[in-house]
Amino acid sequence: MNWDDESTTPEPDRLVAAAADGEDTAVEAALRPKDLGEFVGQEKVRQQLDLVLKAARQRGATADHVLLSGAPGLGKTTLSMIIAAEMGAPIRITSGPAIQHAGDLAAILSSLQEGEVLFLDEIHRMSRPAEEMLYMAMEDFRVDVIVGKGPGATAIPLELPPFTLVGATTRAGLLPPPLRDRFGFTGHMEFYAPEELERVIHRSARLLDVEIDTAGAAEIAGRSRGTPRIANRLLRRVRDYAQVRADGVITREVAATALQVYEVDARGLDRLDRAVLEALLKLFGGGPVGLSTLAVAVGEERETVEEVAEPFLVREGLLARTPRGRVATPAAWAHLGLVPPQREAGGSSGQQGLFGA
Repeated sequence: MNWDDESTTPEPDRLVAAAADGEDTAVEAALRPKDLGEFVGQEKVRQQLDLVLKAARQRGATADHVLLSGAPGLGKTTLSMIIAAEMGAPIRITSGPAIQHAGDLAAILSSLQEGEVLFLDEIHRMSRPAEEMLYMAMEDFRVDVIVGKGPGATAIPLELPPFTLVGATTRAGLLPPPLRDRFGFTGHMEFYAPEELERVIHRSARLLDVEIDTAGAAEIAGRSRGTPRIANRLLRRVRDYAQVRADGVITREVAATALQVYEVDARGLDRLDRAVLEALLKLFGGGPVGLSTLAVAVGEERETVEEVAEPFLVREGLLARTPRGRVATPAAWAHLGLVPPQREAGGSSGQQGLFGA
């Protein structure tokens, strides 16, 4: 349903990864909603964006530039395509990493049609020279093309047709203020509630011709980490299980059994997440323990633990980052069915905080 947005952090081959893989890209085109009425969730952003687009259409003008921020898989690319469809305009899609020189951006901008929507994914990863060129293009619809080198270089002004830039970022804090200020509308994409994900799953099931009941959709939604892309991926895997080992109908029991096969537990944790928690609880008594030590204990790279596993564990309240190291919360002990050790007054259960954080 509403998925998109590539993560900048490489992830292992995980069923609960928010970044799109090859199969996701192939399936998403058929499942994407075509207008704001079909788009599920993000109610505030959707209502605000609807006003922006309707006002622009009534004025007969291009829409203001739009910045969409939020985690991967929440619908930023989908909304950019909806903006183009609502404005009756073509869309050009590119990404920040693909624009490493100002000339790359100038070539794209100079070929835009009037009213066209330019979607720039991962806008925070664009090169600084291109970024500075974008300031003038967004504000004055003009760029200066430099011809020649050295003292003989000449700046030739190039007028651009009015266009709408839709920027998407997973790290809005990395955008410089002059760039953020040039967007007329900024929308932050939130994680989805389970009820919203159930609606996403039911819609996708209809489009995929999959029979699913309410309880089955709720079971998948509860394990989807608040992300539509993950919900759709889990739906496809449960569909496969139901087709091969059940009667093709996805019920709560079928969904739970299928996701147990794929090692996604009731809270959406997968093998890597549980390995981190189990090492933290069983080997280090709940912490504090340094990140490097924890990574060695689970047999993963430090960056994998920090950037792939930890964000969701922290968001779920299962792990805390402290100055002394990583610490498990009471919810982590309860989730794994373990009893926390008794700690001495004013002390800790071990010396793990001495290791590298």
